[in-house]
Amino acid sequence: MGTQGEDRPQPLRLGSVAPNFQAETTNGPIDFHEFIGDNWVVLFSHPEDYTPVCTTELGAFAKLEPEFTKRGVKLIGLSANTIDSHGGWIKDIDEISGSKLRFPIIGDKQRQVAYLYDMLDHQDTTNVDQKGIAFTIRSVFVIDPKKTIRLIMSYPASTGRNTAEVLRVVDSLQTGDKNKVTTPINWVPGDDVIVHPSVKTEQAKEQYPHLRIVKPYLRFTPLPKEQTSAAV
Repeated sequence: MGTQGEDRPQPLRLGSVAPNFQAETTNGPIDFHEFIGDNWVVLFSHPEDYTPVCTTELGAFAKLEPEFTKRGVKLIGLSANTIDSHGGWIKDIDEISGSKLRFPIIGDKQRQVAYLYDMLDHQDTTNVDQKGIAFTIRSVFVIDPKKTIRLIMSYPASTGRNTAEVLRVVDSLQTGDKNKVTTPINWVPGDDVIVHPSVKTEQAKEQYPHLRIVKPYLRFTPLPKEQTSAAV
């Protein structure tokens, strides 16, 4: 079923440098690191063109793209098909969703990028094409301007993602980088945040006048939405 497990690259980890590659996309050829530039990037893969779950996902990302753009984030998709196939599919996506899909979609029929980023299903033997070659799963990589991988999420082919969750994570990462805070469970911009453990309590009291200490290791502070990356 395609390349054997021992031939596949080591899985990427949070903090890894995103591997560079050259590829054809629906917006022309790219060098991935040049594409990232000084931006954040969300790279996400799809099993196949003209499939129902993928069609709903691409439409949702297209609708939400302006919110990512405001935050300095580029979107780029990947599907294990040709660029010509992508072009026809995009017309369907726009028609069904009422969106205007602008971000590039990588043509990865030979699975070169999919193998590089380990976007393959190890267990689901039904997730293959007519030749028995593995399709990509639904992988999400959030990459920062330093080309560092900050988030990895993997979904099975049968389950569509939540685009609002991807945007929420971007807000958490960008807000945390700027304010030396972390975000608790179910956080959305405007909720209280957690002061980073590296900030000493005395310093935190000075820096955050409304500091709320629940435990010595659990210290909350309000952070208005206007001070988060969602304030765009």
